[in-house]
Amino acid sequence: MRRALELARGVCYSTAPNPRVGCVVVRAGEVLGEGATQPPGGPHAEIVALRDAGRRGHDIAGATVYVTLEPCSHHGRTPPCADALVAARPARLVAAMGDPNPLVGGNGFLALERAGIEVVRGVCLQEALELNAGFAARMSRGTPWVWLKLAASLDGRGALHNGVSQWITGEAARADGHHWRARSCVVLTGMGTVLADDPRLDVRHVATPRPPRKAVVDARFEISEQARLFDGSEVLIFTARADPAKAARLAARNARVVELPGPGGRVDLPAMMRWLGAHEINEVHVEAGAGLSGALLAADCVDELIVYLAPMLLGDAAGMVRLPMLEHLDHARRFEFTDLARVGADARLRARVASRWQALAGAV
Repeated sequence: MRRALELARGVCYSTAPNPRVGCVVVRAGEVLGEGATQPPGGPHAEIVALRDAGRRGHDIAGATVYVTLEPCSHHGRTPPCADALVAARPARLVAAMGDPNPLVGGNGFLALERAGIEVVRGVCLQEALELNAGFAARMSRGTPWVWLKLAASLDGRGALHNGVSQWITGEAARADGHHWRARSCVVLTGMGTVLADDPRLDVRHVATPRPPRKAVVDARFEISEQARLFDGSEVLIFTARADPAKAARLAARNARVVELPGPGGRVDLPAMMRWLGAHEINEVHVEAGAGLSGALLAADCVDELIVYLAPMLLGDAAGMVRLPMLEHLDHARRFEFTDLARVGADARLRARVASRWQALAGAV
């Protein structure tokens, strides 16, 4: 199963909106075939592994199939993998997690069991869910898994009071951040960041066949039509203000304007997440200023924090996020630490909302 997980990690940047899946076929300790899910429209991991076994001259009847996700049982972009496995007649299938897609939801396992194939599930479930939290979130709750990337000093400062924030963390941390950008479906920022930094929002530090889409929360629709992020790649602009003429001009530059007005002239952030989920977005990587970061947290739209801490103190400077003042600790937004790693001279800290993760685990 760990080899199957390794194969799934190898396609981390290319399978969306499909899940990242790896498959290994084994008999008597010998690997007969293996593979990972290909880009949308291509074969799933099980089919790649079966074809690999065929090229090696192996019949997998009586073998054990290890797969990181329940085989699909419906006709989507490709035929059902469960049918192909039933035809191949392995003795046993070991799966890491069930498929939260309502079109599958245990039917893949049931088809195999009805064919006399033993099914074992839940092996390395947490590791498999780490790879497919976005897919599981979209399928089970209708919204993507959202992580908020932050960079700060040891005293939690994200920028000087004059707005200077480049660069608090080092080059290695910035390159690592591009990995998280690359594995997401959308990189989201706010208008404040666009005005201050004119970012490209690309993944130039990572070789990927499927760059994520770029997105901007721009309530007043004031983005410059000369902004660097308009480089021909797809851009989403979420706004609360209509300007059909400007939207038409930006459409010619591969930008889509989505009007989602909310209270106070702001963008309705929960509605934005629902829109993204409805458009097959599995994971959202947020890289924004303190204002939008705080607004997303306040709207309960963030599932996970990825925080890069630099070994420096900035003192009287701007915080990472802008949130309302609290009177009681009971009202604090709480997260659960999941990982701490050194990245160059800096540290990367991951924390997530424990109840959200438990809900995903319960869905698979």
